[in-house]
Amino acid sequence: MNLGQLHYTSAPPGRDGSGFRFTAVTPGVPPSLLREAEQLIGYEPPRDAPPRPTDSELAAFPEAFSYSELSDGSRLLARTVYTGADYSGRWGNFHAHAVHLPAGASLPGDALPITAWGAPQWAAGTPDGGAPEPLRELPVSGRLDRDGLIAFAASRAPWLAGFFADLRRLSEDDSAPQIILVERDSADVARWIALASTVLPREDAQRLTFTTYTRRPELARQHIIGVLPADKRGPAGYDHRYRMYDCAGEEPREPVTDTWAQAAAGVWQGGAPELFKEAATLPGGAFAPGPLAAVGLCAGIELGAAGRTEAAAWAHGHREALGGDRLHRLVAALCAPAADRTDAELAALTKLFSVLDGRVPTAATAPLAALVLTEAVRSPGPGPEIGGLRPDALTEEVRRRLASELAHDLRSGLADTGQGASRSAELLRIADTLGVDCSDLLPEVARRLAHALLADPEGTHTPTVRLALEEQFTLHTTLLGKLDDLAAGDPPAAARLLTRVPLRFADNQALPHLRMCAEAARATAGGGDRVVALNTVLHAGGLSLFAEPLVLRTAVQLVWEGHPPTAGEARLMLVEIGSDPHRAAGTWSALVRAALHGPADDPDVPDLAQDLLRCFTEDLAPRERASLLLLELARDLRDGSASAGWTDRALSLRAVAEPVEPTVLEHAFGALASRLLSEQRPESEVYALIHSGDPGLFAAYSQCAKSERVRDRLRTRPAYVADCFTAWSSHPQASEAWQKTRSALLDSVLRPVVRGLPDTDIALVERCLEDAGTRWADEFRTWNRPGAFGRISRRLTGRRRKDAADGHRWGDVEPPRKGGNPS
Repeated sequence: MNLGQLHYTSAPPGRDGSGFRFTAVTPGVPPSLLREAEQLIGYEPPRDAPPRPTDSELAAFPEAFSYSELSDGSRLLARTVYTGADYSGRWGNFHAHAVHLPAGASLPGDALPITAWGAPQWAAGTPDGGAPEPLRELPVSGRLDRDGLIAFAASRAPWLAGFFADLRRLSEDDSAPQIILVERDSADVARWIALASTVLPREDAQRLTFTTYTRRPELARQHIIGVLPADKRGPAGYDHRYRMYDCAGEEPREPVTDTWAQAAAGVWQGGAPELFKEAATLPGGAFAPGPLAAVGLCAGIELGAAGRTEAAAWAHGHREALGGDRLHRLVAALCAPAADRTDAELAALTKLFSVLDGRVPTAATAPLAALVLTEAVRSPGPGPEIGGLRPDALTEEVRRRLASELAHDLRSGLADTGQGASRSAELLRIADTLGVDCSDLLPEVARRLAHALLADPEGTHTPTVRLALEEQFTLHTTLLGKLDDLAAGDPPAAARLLTRVPLRFADNQALPHLRMCAEAARATAGGGDRVVALNTVLHAGGLSLFAEPLVLRTAVQLVWEGHPPTAGEARLMLVEIGSDPHRAAGTWSALVRAALHGPADDPDVPDLAQDLLRCFTEDLAPRERASLLLLELARDLRDGSASAGWTDRALSLRAVAEPVEPTVLEHAFGALASRLLSEQRPESEVYALIHSGDPGLFAAYSQCAKSERVRDRLRTRPAYVADCFTAWSSHPQASEAWQKTRSALLDSVLRPVVRGLPDTDIALVERCLEDAGTRWADEFRTWNRPGAFGRISRRLTGRRRKDAADGHRWGDVEPPRKGGNPS
């Protein structure tokens, strides 16, 4: 292969003219590229260059060695040197010798462009005859030898990681900033490029463009640009398109977070550049920090916490790629003493141990196991979760040593009540692995774990807790016992736990409350008969109610979840189970709540109240007993068995039952009002109602009077109209509350009915009132005249009537005056 060549310099006047021009070009090089190449191979001497340099000074001029991409995708590898001052102009003369590589082509032998730096084939003048001699290769000059680059990397240690990080960005993103290297010697820039070509993947290194020297970096198109200190700008002189590394100035202070770049810098400083090729053969992809960090650690290079973390994380997923010997060396390096271990590194080491344990010889993993377990015990907070811990994960010697060193820390950690559930479970697993006896601490640990599981099932049942319960039978059974005790106090919480966390019950443990909690979800699904569900849940407990009464309380709370049963359910429970188990379990109070909170239209409520009064008379508080007696009174009033004195009894019981439940009052006052509005009511009870002055009782009476049942009776029974008129017209001054109540009933209930009655029914009403006394009939006629209600009402309000104690009939009013209305 004959490489296309270009020679460019300032030629003396001749046939082709004078000045800078191409003085020799290999046939076949496209002429269209010459103009573009001309912009890339010029040379401007340093600012402080002598105007007439001597030979020795001339040799010290920087060499512009460049590799550039042309617009057609081809490449130009060029060397430009200063040749001294002459007639060519104020910059003096220079000579550029370039090699043109077509698109997709590379140097012979796939050599990297930077290896041609210093090759003897580079010419300093135009060849004789104006025709380049054939050039088939550019052999490695040897100026970039391994030892020299290692020494150079050591001298540039502060800048290495940042440079490699920016180099990576250039390879991954064409729009990444160009890199400006400030060096006093252009040869050092070439060494930087050699370092870069070593760390990059081969394909990226072939594409990396560069120039070792330019006076005007802002005009350079290459990825890496070398400048002299005199030509650099300050840090603010370059915009976001550039990243400057002033290797002739102060060391950088900005931290580097790119772990691959840190590892690459560490490998160079460790003097092992051959590791880049070794890492490239491992899985992980270009710029993966894990493989490079792993081979670096195997070679004994210290890479810090970040490098160790990446190596451990990579080895976790690629343990087969390392092979036995290299894996052993990596584990040894990871386990070497280090003062800078981070939580992330410990997590990676723990995962690596979990995947290696049992898959490689114990002798190889024992150091890693010892490190992981020691850090897990001595870490102040919850560490990474350790996978399955096999008894033979450690050699016997290591196990005995760790047991001696960690016994105190293990017991102290387990006794610490501030430890979380996962932390305690992890310490128990480690103690079991090391053979440290902590059995005396187990009950308290299980108690704390039980409370945590009930409070936060998903958050507490971590993989560490799950593994501890699977591996340690004693912990599992102790925990279940503690949970069973707690389930008796809060069954719904235990039931929620069992639906979210699978806990296997030991066959030889009774666990009645837990077993009922586990059955409750199935028994109550679908919202069927809750008494049947109660019996199902009780059966799951496996214990007699008389042997363990508290199981009844647990079952009731599970089925009704803190709400009272209905009155019908409560009566059935009382019949089927009996009063003694309910009394022993304390569930009788739920039956009482069922009665006291039962709806007013539930006919089972009064019957339940009577049952409760019969079964739990001695257990009831005075307020509860009075409330149930009110309900029993309602029952007696409805079936007609109540003895005299209903109103006074209802009010006296209400006073004892305060604060009485609204539904109880609805039952009692509703039944009382219904009887007081019946046609067979005793006059004394109506008198007691009127003089009670009780707003609540008046409200119930009014509500019942406004019912359709009463209105229908008024429309069909003239005698009932007369009866209600006399009752609602009596004793207007008994109390202000009664005055408002009776006036409203006369106006809103009775008057609309009377206005709609036919004349025959009105006559019957008046006849009934005449039988009670002529004055009542006269008052009715006056009240029933259009517009007369207001007047008669005011007059009735002002009258002085005697109390019933004077011996008059309860409904008597002063006899009407002759020829006038009652006054």
